[in-house]
Amino acid sequence: MINIRIGSDVRQVPSGTLLETLSQQYEGAFFAAKVNNRLRELTYELKDDALVEFLDFGKVDSLRIYATSMRYLICMAFSRVFPNIQIKFSNSIAMGIYGRAINGELNPTMIHAVLEEMRRLIKADLPIVRQKETIAKISKYYEKQGLIDKVETLKYRKEKVNVYVCDGYMNYMYGYMVPSTRYLREFELFYYTPGFLARFPRVEANGQIPEFADSPRFLRVLNKAEQWAVSCDADMIYKINKKIEAGKEVEFVNMCETRHNDRLCELGEMIVRDIDNIRLIAIAGPSSSGKTTFCRRLEIELLTRGIRPLPISIDNYYLPVEQAPVDEFGHPDLEHVNALDLALFNQNIADLIAGKPVALPIFDFTAHGRRFTEPVTIAAHTPIIIEGIHALNDLLTSFIPSDKKFKIYISPFAQINIDNNNPINLTDLRLLRRIVRDLQFRNTSPEKTLGMWPSVRRGEYKWIYPFIESANYIYNSELTYELCVLKKYALNALRRIPNDSEHYIAANRLIKFLKYFKDIDDYLVPCNSLLREFIGKSVFAH
Repeated sequence: MINIRIGSDVRQVPSGTLLETLSQQYEGAFFAAKVNNRLRELTYELKDDALVEFLDFGKVDSLRIYATSMRYLICMAFSRVFPNIQIKFSNSIAMGIYGRAINGELNPTMIHAVLEEMRRLIKADLPIVRQKETIAKISKYYEKQGLIDKVETLKYRKEKVNVYVCDGYMNYMYGYMVPSTRYLREFELFYYTPGFLARFPRVEANGQIPEFADSPRFLRVLNKAEQWAVSCDADMIYKINKKIEAGKEVEFVNMCETRHNDRLCELGEMIVRDIDNIRLIAIAGPSSSGKTTFCRRLEIELLTRGIRPLPISIDNYYLPVEQAPVDEFGHPDLEHVNALDLALFNQNIADLIAGKPVALPIFDFTAHGRRFTEPVTIAAHTPIIIEGIHALNDLLTSFIPSDKKFKIYISPFAQINIDNNNPINLTDLRLLRRIVRDLQFRNTSPEKTLGMWPSVRRGEYKWIYPFIESANYIYNSELTYELCVLKKYALNALRRIPNDSEHYIAANRLIKFLKYFKDIDDYLVPCNSLLREFIGKSVFAH
């Protein structure tokens, strides 16, 4: 017998007891567990004394396993109903996973048939069994199915790999899985032209399937990003690695940077065409999107067109901490829009647009107080640039008519997959950027950054994402080569997280992910690149 502690409960169980068996003695729907601070599938056998924490829909690690298992189930259903259709998953849209056919067309009738097959598979309660196989055997299996993306990706693995088999269907999803199909009851699947959208519970929605909010403009940006990646042969990690192995790093880096330049040019042209009306350029995006560098480069883009914008920092309009709203824990909520002096901000912007002189506030974060500049005025064709978490929220700029605003949403929308069934998580890209930047310039350890990340994400879902579709322009700030550069910075930092840390599981997951990428030396990164905001030596840092 072995001793197992689950919270305050300690019990003896036979050695070899499955986590799944033990979980059934507790109330709740569990999909994985932490065992002595290691993430384990429910098929894991307990052989020694252990501290166990079962994970439900309220835990991000559990929901990641659920999402991985859902992609597996969708692929399995397609293989049964439409065996000749190959599916490619992209990233999150409308808080769901978007998928499409890469060798055919889908329609609502087909998606309904897949949905019915998924329901049948779930009802059948089919076990999903992990087994270790050689790369040679799995590659041969995928070759017979014409899945070249998987064959090429497996070349970057070691001799053996864990695959999952369910009722004769085999696939490898680069992540842990639930024990059987019956665990996957909570989901939505519907046609979303020209593909489909799969939605399931999210941590941000308290373990529920969030209310659907259509995001057509967001989808167009993702589609453009994928089209570009495919056209440049950089939509898969193995394709990126082949460029590096062929010595084409300089070409690849400059292709990506030129794409940034082209979008800035496009943005500049849009603003110039309507400069008679545009008085306020508002920029917002989630953490580590590259807003600081983007603002400087946009300012330069406009200067080349004879437009001299006035940048204003929203940070200077924070109210004293004691006047800020409080969160659910009773702490000052500095991310709340009402933590800003909205009346003063609106009045200042309105007066500037009217041609009046305005003394602008400068917030002293050390003294927690304000001082003011000498009065400034702007010309009739001088737009004001603001950047911040609430920049797209009309509450922030309620005095300004909507036709006088030009709203820009910025975020990295990388459309890189491990293989067609396994997309890279967009959030992981931003998290890695932040880990590197925080360590480089803020003396913040990776553990502290990982600890703050859930709070950062909650703020993004509340104050940024609801306003994406209101933007006049969505700027994709990803650089397809960047993970090859960030790798060495992030790996060194993540490997220093001890295995008894609460953030070890997250660090270990990111380490495994980064190892797939070949290195690109950072000396190839231009000095004005947005990536320099995170790795250092940016010309805009002086």
